[in-house]
Amino acid sequence: MTGSTPSPDWQPPRSSVWAWVGYDLANTIFSLGVIGLYLPQWILEEGLRDSALSLATAGAGLAVAFLAPWVGARTDHQGNRISVLAVTTGVAVLGTCLLAIGPTLLTLVIFGISLVGFHVGSAVYDALLLDVSTPRTRSRVSGLGVAIGYVGSFIGLGIGSVVLGMGGSYATVFRSLAVGFAVFSLPAFFLIRPAPRALPTGSPPQLWRIVSDLYRSWKATRDYPLLTRFLVGRFCYTETVNTLIGGFLAIYATEEAGLSTSQVTVLLGAAIAASMAGGFFGGWLASRLGPGPAVRMILKLWIVTIALGVTAGISGLTVLIWIAGLSGGVALGGLWATDRVLMTGLAPPQRLGEFYGLYATVGRFAAVLGPLLWGLIVDVLGWSRHAAMISLMVVAGIALHILRGVNPGVSYEPSPSSGDSDGKTMETDPPKDPLGT
Repeated sequence: MTGSTPSPDWQPPRSSVWAWVGYDLANTIFSLGVIGLYLPQWILEEGLRDSALSLATAGAGLAVAFLAPWVGARTDHQGNRISVLAVTTGVAVLGTCLLAIGPTLLTLVIFGISLVGFHVGSAVYDALLLDVSTPRTRSRVSGLGVAIGYVGSFIGLGIGSVVLGMGGSYATVFRSLAVGFAVFSLPAFFLIRPAPRALPTGSPPQLWRIVSDLYRSWKATRDYPLLTRFLVGRFCYTETVNTLIGGFLAIYATEEAGLSTSQVTVLLGAAIAASMAGGFFGGWLASRLGPGPAVRMILKLWIVTIALGVTAGISGLTVLIWIAGLSGGVALGGLWATDRVLMTGLAPPQRLGEFYGLYATVGRFAAVLGPLLWGLIVDVLGWSRHAAMISLMVVAGIALHILRGVNPGVSYEPSPSSGDSDGKTMETDPPKDPLGT
């Protein structure tokens, strides 16, 4: 073994692979059950405005934007990703248990704290992809994680439907979802075996230097110009996607497309089924075309999906919202399956945790801007939610433009000239291994 890369003949145990996949299922219980559906429904039931969700989500996103790179860099240095994942998961689970049992403001604050634990943990979890796959299997394992992970969405929907159907409160729903999250995440903490690799020397990064370290990490990406372009493009498309799945899609479907709460639940169930197929499709597409072209193809599908949703809301043609739900599900599963493979292919292995922190950071800054933009359009400017949806479609188009030509090269070596911002120094014909390793 040399550097930070496992030896060529290293193979991850099957138990590690399945435990990693199982964690994807666990955190999808939280992302769909809490973020995507039942917290927005609770907000509507409490008579709150869209900006209540915007501010809670944006505040959490701002915290994650600074914490995730620091946590990622420390796990690179100390090799303790499993223990950190356990702590962040515990924060999310405990916070979920406390939702809707106190004043409205307290619930929104606790929700924000839970989001911080969830998203910082997700950055650590994504970096574990190197520990449960080889370059040849990475796309398939990532796609499997997304596809199987969406089973957690069905579990989350099922938990909420049963509890509410039996007359339970939203507080009971949240506690039940927290239990599901905790139970399905446990195998990851005990069964994932980190790949053997040398750890960096020197002192670990300090929390008080978080801003300067963040700047230094971002500056370091200039040695990998395709990585820089990917992160900028990711900022744009995660603004679109995370705003929608962060609760605003449920609000739009209910308030603008005219669906009932039960119909929204069915729609999300159909979208989840499509997401499972999308996860497998995304993994296959990344293997066939390379992760860069796969991401761009899926972004085109996102733009079409949003256009269908807006048309449904304006025209009242309900059938279009169902078509949009299915296509959006495929696009969602496909994007998350290809997105992290592209990130893994563009970042140097010895700094993967650090750059995955940046990967999470751009997503979290987008999670700040996206909800705030929605709240600005709807609650401040007084425009329609249709206008807010169209703004998200435009931002997705910008991401597609930025990512043109981005695909991993044949090596992780920095480009000779960090000033070559168009990325041509790393652009090569995609190798048979789509990760270029």
